[in-house]
Amino acid sequence: MAAQFTFGGHTYLAIFGIVEEFILPFVLDHARPLINGEDYRARAFLEFASEEAKHIHLFRRFREEFNAGFGASCEVIGPPEALASHIFSHPSLSVALLILHIEWMTQRHFQDSVQDDATLDPQFKSLLLHHWMEEHQHAQLDALMVEMIAARLSPAEIDAGIDGYLALGAFLDEGLKQQTAFDLDAFQRATGRSFNENERARFLAQQHQANRWTYIGSGMSHPRFLESLGALSAEKRAVVEAAAPSFS
Repeated sequence: MAAQFTFGGHTYLAIFGIVEEFILPFVLDHARPLINGEDYRARAFLEFASEEAKHIHLFRRFREEFNAGFGASCEVIGPPEALASHIFSHPSLSVALLILHIEWMTQRHFQDSVQDDATLDPQFKSLLLHHWMEEHQHAQLDALMVEMIAARLSPAEIDAGIDGYLALGAFLDEGLKQQTAFDLDAFQRATGRSFNENERARFLAQQHQANRWTYIGSGMSHPRFLESLGALSAEKRAVVEAAAPSFS
């Protein structure tokens, strides 16, 4: 059970710990220009940011509990600051689309993999339940943020923003590949088992593809995400839909 949790729970908490670290400042940056007016979006975005800060704390606490009880070190991709710096080097629309993708991904992940699983630790499942509930609200707000950003852009800039989102998906995929290798090393340390070359290659291929679906394919192909993309560019939506099966 502990080894199984390594590849599911620990990786999920680790990835989301990184994700929340760049979502929080991005939301605050886009809420700040609205604060002095009567725009309802300012209050909504500030509440969004507050809940993301809470998620960062919760995920850290759960990871601390896991690390204390697992008995073997588990490396994580990062550091978060370097990953955030790379992500923020892309257009704001690209980042907003990546965040929207992530919000819808959490919805699908909970419904497909967590909701009906009676074998999960109850406390961990409770965390994911409440995360799912709040992220559903965040998805609505981030869709609004995508619209707000895109309203100031030309069609060419919108296309560039969507291309940047696809580039960030490829960047995330490389990170997941490294995280899969970290997870395998942690499994071997925890169990004392050593994989031969063929076993290692098979594990890495299968687990990486599973992570690709969890974090990339499930969000990229989510109907609500594609709906937001289609409102920006029907042509680019078709490009994203064509790319999504490679992550399934």
